[in-house]
Amino acid sequence: MMDFAIEPLAEDALLLRFGDGIDMDISARVHAAARALRSAHLPGIIDIAPAYATLLVRFDWRDGDALPEAITKTLDRGFRQGGELGATASGKSPAQHVEIPVCYGGEYSPDLDAIVQRAGMTPDQVIACHSTATYTVAMLGFAPGFPYLLGLDQALHAPRRAHPRTRVPAGSVAIGGAQTGIYPRELPGGWNLIGRTPLVLFDPKHEPPCLLAPGDRVRFRAIDADEFRQLAERGA
Repeated sequence: MMDFAIEPLAEDALLLRFGDGIDMDISARVHAAARALRSAHLPGIIDIAPAYATLLVRFDWRDGDALPEAITKTLDRGFRQGGELGATASGKSPAQHVEIPVCYGGEYSPDLDAIVQRAGMTPDQVIACHSTATYTVAMLGFAPGFPYLLGLDQALHAPRRAHPRTRVPAGSVAIGGAQTGIYPRELPGGWNLIGRTPLVLFDPKHEPPCLLAPGDRVRFRAIDADEFRQLAERGA
């Protein structure tokens, strides 16, 4: 059985807690539970939103009385029968795999030197380390389409800047603590900027509006400035 607790948040919201802190295994259980609940189509559920160690379930308040028991039975059954939850336990996942082209260096990477010095690597080694890992979208937050990505090599972990920038360009790829992320539009921010992608991460006119979704797998691909401009001109 999957170990989790159900906490009431409001008359129309529940919080499923699978642990605490930022942890790859906990995150995997959260996303597996989200997929299982979506597949179950339980009456009354309006929205399911994963976070690091929790899963928010919003529902029609008229269906609230029976929902905690239905959720518990659905997740316990899914784990025992080897469905979505069993797949997570065996390391398998139906997540989308997305490649993100990134131009590292120059004007796109104002904090790359700081990461290089902190890691004790060359710029090429930092870029290779960052772009060869496979990341998991733990959740979207801060701004629409902003992905918090787990899987950053420990050598690249770096604290957020002491003085955040008031303007971070859209598409900036950054490191903050033990995570990497991508700014979907121009925003203030305190993460370390090491590159930029020409891809549009959030477009309210597109369906779905976000390029990435919680649980997706992400790989970065290093590109040069010419390819960046070409992709940007095509509306990548």
